Amino acid sequence: MHIHILGICGTFMGGIAALAKALGHRVTGSDTNVYPPMSTQLQQLGIELTAGFEPEQLEPAPDLVLIGNALSRGNPCVEAVLERQLPYSSGAQWLSEQVLQQRWVLAVAGTHGKTTCSSMLAWILQQAGLTPGFLIGGVPPQFGVSARLGESPFFVIEADEYDTAFFDKRSKFVHYRPRTLVINNLEYDHADIFPDLAAIQRQFHHLVRTVPASGLILTPAAEPAIEQVMAQGCWSARQSYAAQGKADESTAAKAAPWQSRLLSADGSAFAVYLADEAQGLQHQGEVHWGLLGQHNVDNAMMAIAAARHVGVPVAVAIEALCSFQAPKRRLELLIDAAGVRLYDDFAHHPTAIQTTLQALRAKVGQQRIVAVLEARSNTMKRGVHQQALPAALSTADRVFIYQQQGAADGMDQVAARLGEKAVVYDDLASLEQAVLAELQAGDELLLMSNGGFGGLHQRLRHAIELRETEHVG
Repeated sequence: MHIHILGICGTFMGGIAALAKALGHRVTGSDTNVYPPMSTQLQQLGIELTAGFEPEQLEPAPDLVLIGNALSRGNPCVEAVLERQLPYSSGAQWLSEQVLQQRWVLAVAGTHGKTTCSSMLAWILQQAGLTPGFLIGGVPPQFGVSARLGESPFFVIEADEYDTAFFDKRSKFVHYRPRTLVINNLEYDHADIFPDLAAIQRQFHHLVRTVPASGLILTPAAEPAIEQVMAQGCWSARQSYAAQGKADESTAAKAAPWQSRLLSADGSAFAVYLADEAQGLQHQGEVHWGLLGQHNVDNAMMAIAAARHVGVPVAVAIEALCSFQAPKRRLELLIDAAGVRLYDDFAHHPTAIQTTLQALRAKVGQQRIVAVLEARSNTMKRGVHQQALPAALSTADRVFIYQQQGAADGMDQVAARLGEKAVVYDDLASLEQAVLAELQAGDELLLMSNGGFGGLHQRLRHAIELRETEHVG
C-alpha cells in the first residue's frame, strides 16, 4: 500500500511514517518546516519527501492519505483529497487500527515530561528484555529512532492531548486505549485549541474512560487539576507518587505509595521508595544518572511505576535508569568550547522553562546562565503565558527573547518585568549577534524553542567553535 503523509515532519507524524514503513508500506510525505531530528530520521528511512503542499504530489493517487493535525481546510492538498474523494485518515486513528490492536498500551500523558517519561519507560522495558514497540515525540539516543513496532505485546506511546485532525477535534490520546496510563501533570496549554483548563480536563476524562478496570492509572499525589478529572469518574486502579521533603507536603502526598528522595540537590541522584502493605514505605534502591532536575526525578518515578505494572521488578527499572540518556533537545549539551557550554531544550511552557532553568542552576551553581527563548508556541502567540513567563525566566542571569514580528504577544512586557537582564528581538540575525557579543568564558548558554529556531543553534555552535579555534591558534 502507498501511504502519503501530509505534515510528515512533525514528531508524531514522523513516527507514524516510521511505523508504516516497518509494516512494509511504501511511504511518502510532504511538509514545509523540515528540521532535525525528524528530518534526519526520515532521510535515514529512505522516505521520499516533497516540500510544500501542491496537489501534484497526489498524482498518481496514493492508496491512503494520512493528514497531520497542523493542516486545515484551505490547504491545497487537503482540498485536493476532499475533491478527489481520496481515502484519508488521521495518524492517531491509523495507529489505533493498524498497530495498537491487541497490544498492551502504556500511555504517558500530561502537560510536561511526556517525551522524557515515555523514553524512560521504553528504555526500562528494553533493558528488562521485553523489546517494546513505541512512538515518542523525540528521539531517545538509546534507540536512535522515535518509533518502532517492537517484538512484544507492549507498546509505549507519548499520549498528546492536542487535537487529532481538522475532521476529528478529539484529543489524539482517546484513540490509544491504554491499559497502563501515566498522567504526569495537568496545566493550561494549547490556547489555539482549548478555551480553558476545563476543556482540557474534559479530554483527559475521556481518556480515563478508556482504561479497563484491570488497568492502572498513575498520577502525582494531591494535584488539584488531576483530582478534578478523576472526580468526573474513574473505573480503574490508581496509584500515586510524591517527592519527599516538600514544604507544602499534604497528607495525600505523605500517603503516596511511590515516593522519591533527592540524594543530590541537582537531581543527579535520588532514592526510590515503595510502600508495602505489611511493612510500610520501603527503600528500593538509588538512581545515579546524567539527568538533572526534580522534574526528571518525577518522570523517572512514573516510569518505574508503570514498568512494574507490566511485571518489571523495581530493581531492574532502577538499574536501567542509571544508563538512561535524555532524548534529543532535552537540556542537550551541544558543545563545550571557548569556555561556553551551549544547550538545546524544547521548553516552551512557563513551567517547563522554569524547571529546566532551575535544574541547570542546581548543576552549575553561580556560573552565568544566558537564556534565549523563542516565543513560538501557539499559546505564547496569544499572550496567555505573559504573566507567568517573568518568574519562569528569573533564574537566568541574562534573557534574550525572540519575538518574530506579529508572531507573539506581550514579550516586551515580559522583558520589562525582568528589568535590565532581558531584551526582545524581532530579527534573528540581530539576536544572534547580540548573544555572541554577550557571551563570556564560563557562561551556560541555553536555547529554548519547540521549533527549529531558524537554525540559530547551528550558527551559534559554529561561531563558538570558531572562537575556540582562534583561541587555540
